[in-house]
Amino acid sequence: MKKLILSLLASLMLVTGAQAAEGGMAWDKFPAERVNDVAALQRGAKLFVNYCLNCHAAAFMRYNRLRDIGLTEDQIKSNLMFATDKVGDTMKVWLATKDAKEWFGAEPPDLTLIARSRSAPGQGSGADYVYTYLRTYYRDDTKATGWNNLAFPSVGMPHALWELQGQQRAVFAEEKDPHDPNLTVQVFKSFEPISAGTMNANEYNEAVADLVAFLQWMGEPNQAGRVRLGVWVLIFLAIFTVIAWRLNAAFWKDVK
Repeated sequence: MKKLILSLLASLMLVTGAQAAEGGMAWDKFPAERVNDVAALQRGAKLFVNYCLNCHAAAFMRYNRLRDIGLTEDQIKSNLMFATDKVGDTMKVWLATKDAKEWFGAEPPDLTLIARSRSAPGQGSGADYVYTYLRTYYRDDTKATGWNNLAFPSVGMPHALWELQGQQRAVFAEEKDPHDPNLTVQVFKSFEPISAGTMNANEYNEAVADLVAFLQWMGEPNQAGRVRLGVWVLIFLAIFTVIAWRLNAAFWKDVK
């Protein structure tokens, strides 16, 4: 129950984080090609169900759509369905809205479109934000939760994936404000490890990339098919243009 509550607190501020990050640090680039990697999407689905679906719903996604990423119905039922017995149901959670508002002050946002809806001009896409956000948590004893985040300073949520990543602290240095030499600002320099997680740094980055890939795929499951269809349409139009050009030349060749 304690883990569930911490996970919920950690996720409540995910949506507002993108807004707070506007004008802040530059977001890391999410490896977008991973959205076309079926194995990565399957790993991301596993992480989503185990670490996100406890508190967040994906009410516009049905479990049986996971067949589109190569999973069988038996695999879905055996490994990914914990809140329902019907594979045709949507990905809902049983946390009551009333209870969520009473306990935490807000209802956890639906994550179906989170990777598509969160973006900021000059900083990147929603996938870039989530990818950066989940990798830049650090310990901060001045905060009520004991956590802070570079992508969303003074974040109100703890780190839901800390057992995977481990714990780290951020090293800042005071530098003169380039706009006002009489002022100083805190500039981030690096992270220092405090305790190891169950994954090393590379493994954790890969896991977050898989999770974000699944979130992006979930926002538009037909994206890959639409892109493939678009390529064939362009090829058809190119061939038809050549045919039409030659027909036009043949029809008008005797006209002076």
